[in-house]
Amino acid sequence: MALSPTPAQRRVVAAADPGTGRLRGTEAQLAGLVKRGLAFRHPRPPHDHFLTPAGHRIREAGGEPEIPVASAAASQDVSPAPASREVFAARVGGEPSVAGAAGDARLREVRGAWQGLLELRRMTHPDGSTDRPCAWERSHLVRAAALALEAAGHRPAGPDGDDGSDDGHGGGYRVRATPQPEAVAVHEPDGAALRACAETLERAGWQVGEHTEPRSRARYLLASPRKV
Repeated sequence: MALSPTPAQRRVVAAADPGTGRLRGTEAQLAGLVKRGLAFRHPRPPHDHFLTPAGHRIREAGGEPEIPVASAAASQDVSPAPASREVFAARVGGEPSVAGAAGDARLREVRGAWQGLLELRRMTHPDGSTDRPCAWERSHLVRAAALALEAAGHRPAGPDGDDGSDDGHGGGYRVRATPQPEAVAVHEPDGAALRACAETLERAGWQVGEHTEPRSRARYLLASPRKV
């Protein structure tokens, strides 16, 4: 879980430009926000700092982080991390059932997170485009793909314990890491729903191919962030 920001860091986040997310603060404050996944340093001069989707959510809510930004390795674990009331995370499928995981409030949170991610794309791509994933998504593949699916209204799978499997037999999508670099697997037992997931990811800027599991013969998607 991401570290909570200090009061001084929260003030920096609250004072961010509402349109661009541009930050002003001391080097220590900005570095601390980057460490917590709430800000990023623009790769081009003058190397200003901007809010990540997590930072935008804090600014809007005026409280604790709602989108955890873990390290790339942690965010791509095959086993999904349990959600909590305090921390927003896109549903990767298979999480334990929790209160507030569905309904209008959840829908608003997911849509807000997706809009924040589109803004992050716009700010980090040299051409200002929002039609393909950004560097943040490439380092958080599972969460990024899951956010695209959940924001489009696809249903995540219920707890893995319901069917004892991790291949989607219980219904709903599951997004999992793969041994391949920059690729995630999306499982969904319903063929029509699987194809709908593919269409959503393609619209979100992912390259998608449909494959078959050698042993189970189940169909699944392999998706990678599109670069151009």
